Amino acid sequence: MSLTFHWFLPTNGDSRHVVGGGHGTPATASGRDRPPTVAYLSQIARAAEDLGFVGALTPTGAWCEDAWLTTAMVSQNTERLKFLVAFRPGFVSPTLAAQMASTFQRQTGGRLLLNVVTGGESHEQRAYGDFLDKDARYRRTGEFLQIVRDLWDGKTVDLAGEHLQVEDARLARVPDPVPEVYFGGSSPIAGQVAARHVDVYLTWGEPPAQVAEKIAWIRDLAAREGRTLRFGIRLHVITRDTSEQAWTEAHKLLDGFDPETVKSVQAGLARSESEGQQRMLALHGGGSRNGLEIYPNLWAGIGLVRGGAGTALVGSHEEVAERIKEYHALGIDEFVLSGYPHLEEAYWFGEGVLPRLAAQGLWQHPFAPSPAPAAQVPFTS
Repeated sequence: MSLTFHWFLPTNGDSRHVVGGGHGTPATASGRDRPPTVAYLSQIARAAEDLGFVGALTPTGAWCEDAWLTTAMVSQNTERLKFLVAFRPGFVSPTLAAQMASTFQRQTGGRLLLNVVTGGESHEQRAYGDFLDKDARYRRTGEFLQIVRDLWDGKTVDLAGEHLQVEDARLARVPDPVPEVYFGGSSPIAGQVAARHVDVYLTWGEPPAQVAEKIAWIRDLAAREGRTLRFGIRLHVITRDTSEQAWTEAHKLLDGFDPETVKSVQAGLARSESEGQQRMLALHGGGSRNGLEIYPNLWAGIGLVRGGAGTALVGSHEEVAERIKEYHALGIDEFVLSGYPHLEEAYWFGEGVLPRLAAQGLWQHPFAPSPAPAAQVPFTS
């Protein structure tokens, strides 16, 4: 089975420095270095497409541009790249979301993937008019996905749930193909939602032993539901021709972190209700600049100024490929990657790491033409 790689569209802005923000914290000033215009995001998307990334994740929240609108526009400047659109179930009705996804599929030729984000920060949810607590938001997400999946299956849906109610809901045209649903969460109730409703469970880039524990946990829950899931991991990357060059880049990023910004971001993230975010914070001790290589080639420095995914694979192309193989051996088949700046780092990874994985039979370019059949030599006696 060929590994699947996705890239990232920085709809919060891009830079040669880390653009912070997320999980209730605002984007840092570096996000203005390269504004997230459709032209620039399309440049990244086309590069990712050419290099062999299957899709591109877009974030959701008050700190970035809207993912649905942005990807709809960028899709018109690409041909094959899929868009892993992050959205929050509490902000739109399930019937409308199912219809939006169906329209997106038809207008892009089936290039939509959905990243369902329940929302871990109550204060940010309230700004959008959502006043449920965290566990209630997850229960609502389960109802939401039940309705959406039934609609995509062509069913007429009547449901009176704890949080959602629809009557005689149906779609005039179902999506073809049905979008795959990606989802992450580290709390017990998040695991239940994943096991029952999603196709791909995503984890942030923790050390392999912790990732293995998560995979075993979700596999067991899914088996109890009679289901089998795929697994993906969300990481940043800094890969260069040599290990020394890669770590020099990592230290440049670290040197660019303003101490007051780190302090402010860490104070904001410390209030996070997200169990996954608290696990990220624990990796770097809540803001320490020491001991940031928490596992060989796994660097927790990004998390000093950025919420959400806070770790990066750092090293030579060979070293990064080896870490990817290590995660794959645990059961990870999909890698959602990013790097600063996103245009240049896509090329470093795509031209440095992917060919090495291809040479080992672990990856093949998803858009490469099939080899021509060998010419038939006529038999002569």
